[in-house]
Amino acid sequence: MIVELGHFALVLAFAVACAQAVIPMLGAHWRLAGWMALARPAAVAQALLVGFSFAALTYAFVTSDFSLRLVTLNSHTAKPMLYKVSGVWGNHEGSLLLWVLILALFGAAAAVWGQGLRDTLRARVLAVQASVGVAFYAFILFTSNPFLRLQTPPFDGEDLNPLLQDPGLAFHPPFLYLGYVGLSMAFSFAVAALIEGRVDAAWGRWVRPWTLAAWLFLTIGIALGSWWAYYELGWGGFWFWDPVENASFMPWLIAAALLHSAIVVEKREALKSWTILLAILAFGFSLVGTFIVRSGVLTSVHAFANDPERGVFILLILGVFTGGALLLYAWRAPQMQARGVFGVVSRESALVVNNLLLAVSAFVVFVGTVWPLVAELAFDRQLSVGPPFFNAAFTPFVVALAVILPLGSILPWKRGRAAGLRVMWPALALALAALALAWAVGTGRSAAGPLGAGLGAWLVAASVIDLLTRTGRGPWGARLRRLVRLPGADWGKALAHAGFGIVVFGVSALIAWQEEGIAVLREGESLSVGRFEATLLGVEREQGPNYVATVATLRVSEDGAPLGVLRPEKRLYPVARMPTTEAGIDSGFTRDLYAVVGDPQEGGGWAIRVFVKPFANWIWGGAIIMALGGLLSLLDRRWRVGAAGRKAPRVVGVPAE
Repeated sequence: MIVELGHFALVLAFAVACAQAVIPMLGAHWRLAGWMALARPAAVAQALLVGFSFAALTYAFVTSDFSLRLVTLNSHTAKPMLYKVSGVWGNHEGSLLLWVLILALFGAAAAVWGQGLRDTLRARVLAVQASVGVAFYAFILFTSNPFLRLQTPPFDGEDLNPLLQDPGLAFHPPFLYLGYVGLSMAFSFAVAALIEGRVDAAWGRWVRPWTLAAWLFLTIGIALGSWWAYYELGWGGFWFWDPVENASFMPWLIAAALLHSAIVVEKREALKSWTILLAILAFGFSLVGTFIVRSGVLTSVHAFANDPERGVFILLILGVFTGGALLLYAWRAPQMQARGVFGVVSRESALVVNNLLLAVSAFVVFVGTVWPLVAELAFDRQLSVGPPFFNAAFTPFVVALAVILPLGSILPWKRGRAAGLRVMWPALALALAALALAWAVGTGRSAAGPLGAGLGAWLVAASVIDLLTRTGRGPWGARLRRLVRLPGADWGKALAHAGFGIVVFGVSALIAWQEEGIAVLREGESLSVGRFEATLLGVEREQGPNYVATVATLRVSEDGAPLGVLRPEKRLYPVARMPTTEAGIDSGFTRDLYAVVGDPQEGGGWAIRVFVKPFANWIWGGAIIMALGGLLSLLDRRWRVGAAGRKAPRVVGVPAE
């Protein structure tokens, strides 16, 4: 009964979304206050209805209701409770329901907290948001219904994909969806502004927090996915330029550009058309990612790979919303005249360069991701675009971005002087010193390590200098007190840029200075990698809750001094008949020891791989710092106080003549 109620609630949410998409939009056009006012309760009601629907599906998974087709295909009674819950979104249908739930929650949040918006703009924003919901409700109900029953329920289910039975992958999709769908708010604001023909500083101020929230969630989601790939897949990498990885990375890059561009709109009322275009493209890339994951046209280790018919439906949604918004942009963008002017040496110019680098880098990733599909369709050729292409094509943009970011932070608005950059000399000196030290340590190896060390030090030191320059002059005690009282947005920007620098260094160090050893070991035999030695003590079979594991025990030492024990595993899930790898990792501040156990060999012994991964944890530590910076900026009280003070007078409910 609860499942049927959940299905009925989803149908009602679809009906409410249809009303919300049409009536407030017409009300804004005809200046009917009552029709516009419908948007707020409709948005809240839609969120409550789809929330109940999602709760009903979760209840079916938790209680192992195998009369529901989706539960049978993605759950099992022996599965731990965490993975029963994560199984709700570990499949195509359930993840789409999570998608529309988040979409409705963002719409409800805009309805509740958007009272400072003009009535016409708020009505149009919520109507556009609901129109996106209408498309996805139709997709779910007509092609991907999660509430289908089985005529003859089985005794047990077929289990969730074992690769998804991991804490990192349990939380990775919700954070990614929060980021993907969060960009729909920027899209709705952009389309509403194009319909109204008005973009001003207040619009930029409203778009920034929604974009910042989406960027924050994408940062966390991408970091969780990278961390999962590092310790779960057993190949020892953190990023493989997989199509699904790229699907989340492209919106992140465009969202970062949109964040910086919206600052210029808010502060200087410049770059209006460009900011609108970025808002459209950011959500467009989110829809591209949805298509890549769900259409089955590109293969990936963590794609849903469903039938192409569903991909056509998503492609239709992509064409209607992104194509329609771009047509509207082509028609109305010339009216978005910029008021602010600025010199070549100014913060605006630096932000323009920043935007171009981020946008072009996203385009490079897009081309590399879809080119195999284009080559197959257009030229009937099977091509593979892998890490060598992405590393060569993408890295120059990261280097240029790392160089320009600190300069943009320190330059004044409108017009500055190159001499004003002298304050950055300490950061440059530290960067050069770090580069020289890294080169001395890694002479004869890749230049990526020294370059990453220099760029990382440059970004971190420049962030510190940026904060200190905002405290003015005078005694250090007074300056430190002013430093503590700086707005959250200033602290957030500095932390985000510093976190980016740490990530750049971590990635560069890991690529340049990683060491690896592989050998077939019997009990008591050892493998040496650099200063470290791993000795195989034994291999045992252990029973897990829903798997059988082959566990190797390795004693590790550094220069003869014992460090501890690593226990890499190779698991087999009998229900799904699928193996997985669990790496054994000894984490340290400056390095990880990473061990993987392979298959038994014919002549006896086991294949053992051991890696020494320098500064691996700095990658995810930097991502956490970036996310913390985004959170501090999002919590800046100026978003709440400033928005409340801009409430416009309501429109009288009289139709236009």
